[in-house]
Formats: sequence, structure tokens, C-alpha cells
Amino acid sequence: MDQHLIATTSELADACGRLAKHRVITVDTEFLRESTYYPLLCVVQMASPDEAVVIDALAEGIDLKPFFDLMSNEAVLKVFHAARQDIEIVFHLAGIIPHPIFDTQVAAMVLGYGDSIAYDQLVERVTGHRPDKTHRFTDWSRRPLSKEQMHYAVSDVTHLRDVFARLDDDLRKRGRNNWVSEEMEVLTSPRTYDFHPERAWERLKTRVRKPKELAILMEVAAWREKEAQSRDVPRSRVLKDDAIGDIVTHAPTSIERLANLRSLPKGFDRSKWGGDIIAAVQRGLARDPHSLPKLEKPRNNSNGAAIVELLKVLLRMTSERHAVASKVIATVDDLEQIAADDQAEVAALHGWRRELFGEAALSLKHGKLALAIEKGRVVRVDRQH
Repeated sequence: MDQHLIATTSELADACGRLAKHRVITVDTEFLRESTYYPLLCVVQMASPDEAVVIDALAEGIDLKPFFDLMSNEAVLKVFHAARQDIEIVFHLAGIIPHPIFDTQVAAMVLGYGDSIAYDQLVERVTGHRPDKTHRFTDWSRRPLSKEQMHYAVSDVTHLRDVFARLDDDLRKRGRNNWVSEEMEVLTSPRTYDFHPERAWERLKTRVRKPKELAILMEVAAWREKEAQSRDVPRSRVLKDDAIGDIVTHAPTSIERLANLRSLPKGFDRSKWGGDIIAAVQRGLARDPHSLPKLEKPRNNSNGAAIVELLKVLLRMTSERHAVASKVIATVDDLEQIAADDQAEVAALHGWRRELFGEAALSLKHGKLALAIEKGRVVRVDRQH
């Protein structure tokens, strides 16, 4: 297969024109994000049934508009594997979200290939071909690209054609196309990629128990997000997550108190950022507690924990019986919320997930359904009188 590297806008426009004539194309990107906040797009590879192309996104003077136009062309289905980061890059560079799309990782979960299966494992299981992984962690920003890198880039999207064909066929046979379509709606929602600094705290795993701590977390996380964006460096380069946790717990309102925190880099308190942190803490302390999101109360009643354990068994049973990855049906957090509230606003109580699992989960919770072991397998027992 020809491995010509596209490095001019006119070549790109011609290639995108050819690809736009097809109903389905496969897409992948290679990028770097180790030292920046925003990913640096280095290479784009695409394939139709007729050809595969590799685009040098760093070529001098190249305008990627033909590529972005193709990404938003409603007549062409774009197939990715684990699409979130690829979409995030396009959204950041062009303000558009590729649509319509198909994510083979999501489809594989719906078809029981396991939770978040890696691309090379999926290719091997579907096609029997073992992809070359040697260039997965290569530096895609260096030029010229080697023949081996080009081969790797092309094979990524050519194998994806075969994987898509098999998964799409399986989905149709099992009547699960709409399950994947629902997931694609979430994946192509602008809210999924529009990271406002005010919402940065949601990404942190820091446990907060009091409104005061939540207010400080919101302010400090927002400050870090803006700082990382404006300097285009990773969040951890500005301030590590554990340091934010420390600041939230101790709420330092003076440079002296900030200097006592061991998790901060040496000299941080004396830098201009030290003053920024103190100001963020003070803003947090000044916030009206009633204006904050509601903190979830710890669910520590023993009955709740026992219900969650039973729901986990039901989930595993459902996952195995229907060959769907448990993670795509419900998370442990979903189960905890269902145990606490019949009306919990979780995906497991909506759409196909409710039919598959949610209704049974509520029945189990209310004693209308029991679980028993029969011939070494867990089975459902209807207890409705």
C-alpha cells in the first residue's frame, strides 16, 4: 500500500474529497501531551475501503480545514477506537465535534469483549492479526517520520476497517445498534469536552466532607486550571492533586501557613503563586455555603452496603448472561446510588440499561427478586406473589 505522507493543503483537500465519497471511514490521531495542557496534534491517519492516508499535521503552512470539514460531514460515519481524546483534539483546534461517529471500544464493551479493551487486543481477537506495538510510544513530533512509523500509522486505520465491519455486523445480529448510538450521543456532546475552570474540581478525587472544604476545592482547582491553560502546561506542572488536597484540608490563609504544607514544592509559598493560592482559599471561605453543590452524605448504613454487594452479584450475572461488559451497564457508584434511591439519576435506570439490569436491580432491592445458586450458577428467582 502506498505510504505517501500528505504535507500540503491542496493534497489534503484532494484526499478528503476522495474520502468524503465513502459512507464509512476510519480515523486515528497521533499526538503529544506530556509537556503541554493542550494535546499537540502531530499526525492524522484515515482510511476508506480504497486507500489509507497519513497527514503531517505539523507540516509548515498546512491548513487542516479540509480534515475538519470531513469530520463534521454528516454523510460520512467516522470510526475511531477510544475516540474521546481524538475528539477532544478536534474540538480544541476547530471548535467542532466529529459527527456521526462510531467508537469500536464502546461497541466491544456492548458485545462483551471486556471493559475498555485495548486496540491491539481487539484487533487480535477480531481479525487474528497481531498489530506491531513498537511505535505506540514513539515521538510523533520528530521529522522526518520513518518508514516504520508510517507503516504503523497506516496499519492502525486499515485494521480498524475490519474490526468495524465485524462489530457492526454483530451489533445488527444482536439488535444492539441503538445501545451504541446512545453512547455516541454522550461522546459527541459539547459538554463532554468543554472544560470550564469552574468545573475543574469535578475531576479531582479529593474527598471533601464540609461545605467549606468544597468551596476551597472549587476555587483552587479553578485557579490551577486557568494557570495550566494560560501557560499551556499539564495541570500537575502547576500544582499536584495531593497538594490541592492538603490546601483544602488545612485552608491556609497566610503565606506562613502555606509554607508549612509539605506537599508543596520548595519555595512555592514565596512565588507569585503562593499569593494566588491564599487568595483562592479566601475566596472559597467567603462563598455562601447555600450556593455550593450538595455534598453527598457518606452512605455508611450496613443495610446499604449489603444491598450494594447483592447488586454487584446481579450485575455480574447480567453481564455474563448477555455478554456485555459490566462497566458499560453500571458502575459501583451507580449501584450505591440505586441502593440509596429508587429514582437515582444514573444511566443504569434509563433506556436499554434499565431493561437489561435496572428493573431487576430495583426488584432485588425491594424483595420481589431473589438470587440463588443452581448447579454452581447464580440464578434469579421471582418472588412476586
